[in-house]
Amino acid sequence: MAQESPKNSAAEIPVTSNGEVEDSHEHGFNRDLKRSLPAGLGLSETQITSHGFDSTKEGVIEAGAFQGSQRAQTKSGPVILADEIKNPAMEKLELVRKWSLNTYKCTRQIISEKLGRGSRTVDLELEAQIDILRDNKKKYENILRLAQTLSTQLFQMVHTQRQLGDAFADLSLKSLELHEEFGYNADTQKLLAKNGETLLGAINFFIASVNTLVNKTIEDTLMTVKQYESARIEYDAYRTDLEELNLGPRDANTLPKIEQSQHLFQAHKEKYDKMRNDVSIKLKFLEENKVKVLHNQLVLFHNAIAAYFAGNQKQLEQTLKQFHIKLKTPGVDAPSWLEEQ
Repeated sequence: MAQESPKNSAAEIPVTSNGEVEDSHEHGFNRDLKRSLPAGLGLSETQITSHGFDSTKEGVIEAGAFQGSQRAQTKSGPVILADEIKNPAMEKLELVRKWSLNTYKCTRQIISEKLGRGSRTVDLELEAQIDILRDNKKKYENILRLAQTLSTQLFQMVHTQRQLGDAFADLSLKSLELHEEFGYNADTQKLLAKNGETLLGAINFFIASVNTLVNKTIEDTLMTVKQYESARIEYDAYRTDLEELNLGPRDANTLPKIEQSQHLFQAHKEKYDKMRNDVSIKLKFLEENKVKVLHNQLVLFHNAIAAYFAGNQKQLEQTLKQFHIKLKTPGVDAPSWLEEQ
């Protein structure tokens, strides 16, 4: 009796009457295969190629990339590398580094100039105009302070004259025997107070115009001058660096530094030339505006003072009309914009 060979359940493949592989066994085989595969690789990731039962070729199991992950990666858009992402902290650090280097160069240039070791670029004509402007500004500020003092003192005098006129008028009504004498003095003090208010309006207009000229127009020009001086210091600092590099050896290490220094020098030279041109233009327009403003204000100041002390009330009022000065009546508010229409 022949010995039976041991049966292996994995090798048993049931076949139908038509010679076809039974589907139930195929499903069972797939289930066993799914259990035996490593975690993370499902049947959807595996392609099983089967051949005919009578074929001599073995079954092939092809493992490929999961198609679902490929679709998800395609929908996620372009991939940005980490190296291409700009770091705000690194940008700020680079700005601080450039600022520190520029400050060091400018400070070294200033110290060298004060010690007499460094050279500086000088525009003689422009420097002379700037010195004159600064000197004139100090003198105009002194005139402004004196005019403000005069205005304060005149205001106190007008206030005193007005009170004195009211006192004389009151006594004129109560003292019948001195009615005319008190009345004359009351009228005189009131007239002086009225003329003083007119003169005070002219002086205040003069102060406002000179204040605008000194603290706005001239100050704006001096701010441009400060920017020009800063640009000049930067230009000389980078010019000195370039001259020092040109005096040194030229090799593979120094040539890139010389080219970079040449580029920075050219950039600061263009900035310096631009600021010098801006200062020249502003000084020219400032001079024209200053002559026009001061001419009108000085004529106003002279005519008002002369008319006041000459007692010419009509001339004093005519001076204010000539310069379109409107006096504000004490205790009366300015008209609204509807009333002015």
